[in-house]
Amino acid sequence: MVNLGDEFPNFKANTTTGPIQFHDWVGESWAILFSHPSDFTPVCTTELGRVANLTPEFEKRGVKIIALSCDTVDSHKKWIQDIKSYAKHFGDGFPYPIIADENRDLAVQLGMLDPLEKDKDGLPLTCRAVFVIGPDKKLRLSMLYPATTGRNFDEILRTVDSLQLTEKKKVATPADWKAGGECMVLPTLKDEEANDLFPKGFSVINLPSGKPYLRITPEP
Repeated sequence: MVNLGDEFPNFKANTTTGPIQFHDWVGESWAILFSHPSDFTPVCTTELGRVANLTPEFEKRGVKIIALSCDTVDSHKKWIQDIKSYAKHFGDGFPYPIIADENRDLAVQLGMLDPLEKDKDGLPLTCRAVFVIGPDKKLRLSMLYPATTGRNFDEILRTVDSLQLTEKKKVATPADWKAGGECMVLPTLKDEEANDLFPKGFSVINLPSGKPYLRITPEP
């Protein structure tokens, strides 16, 4: 299992666009690897179709996308036709590669198996994992969903916005934050530092404890 801040494994894999070495494929970009239980399954088809249609949004943020499923490259390529048809994603090709992990080697290495969901042979399926990897190849965010629950990719875009903002600015993003919304001044910053860093100013929320730790500033 990879922990936040760990270097993400530099694995080799076969994909629908050819073999890759993961770190070379990531390059200087951000990257998202998201896994799927199996090809030709209903929830997975909706998810890959949604991501295909959201590809321009990820590209605007400098994020590369790669999927993984426990089937062969040949199976993936056939499945892509169903995904494109369902998502009404027309045109040649497919906007991101899909890793073939038919032996579940990566699923085991990355801790992505769902013991409660099994295939026809009784083997555990891959859960719906999301890994956000920074340009430094370190894991910045991970989410694990059971095989029965599809992901919200608008939320994943939101987390990317937060990660990229807080990478550069000394703020944190509050509950339900969206790009352009107010941010929280880091509690490690003194007021004098905050005044220098945030020319638009900040406000302090009065709380029963009397502690001035809730400081809000427009997105810098």
